Amino acid sequence: MNTEDNRELQAKEYLEKHQIMELLSQLTSFLLFVRPKKPREYLISLLEQLRIAKLTGIGFPFFMENSNIVSMFEMMDSSGRGCISFVQYKEALKNLGLYTADEVLNDDGHIITLDKFRDEVNRRMEKIWLLF
Repeated sequence: MNTEDNRELQAKEYLEKHQIMELLSQLTSFLLFVRPKKPREYLISLLEQLRIAKLTGIGFPFFMENSNIVSMFEMMDSSGRGCISFVQYKEALKNLGLYTADEVLNDDGHIITLDKFRDEVNRRMEKIWLLF
């Protein structure tokens, strides 16, 4: 193995060990969701909130409020049936940066209600922040 291949492997291992790509993906998702006027300051604020939460043991910040989750669900449930399809559910998680291409999500045949969608979004957000 030559030096260039070795450096590439070391870089890949470093990124995986510190979950840098997951962090960047999540920060980018929040940035695109909120679209703040000052994106750099917004990102700094997010990272600072994470640092404080980790140091103090206070709950990790959730940047998507319940109203945002409800709005997203209602957009997908355009017919007002009170549920969405598994495909819509999976796509919403992907758009929020809460689902990766290598993850396997199995359709258990149950309908996806607002409560189930909200619980899963919150569970996945908390899981991601706990990694950092």
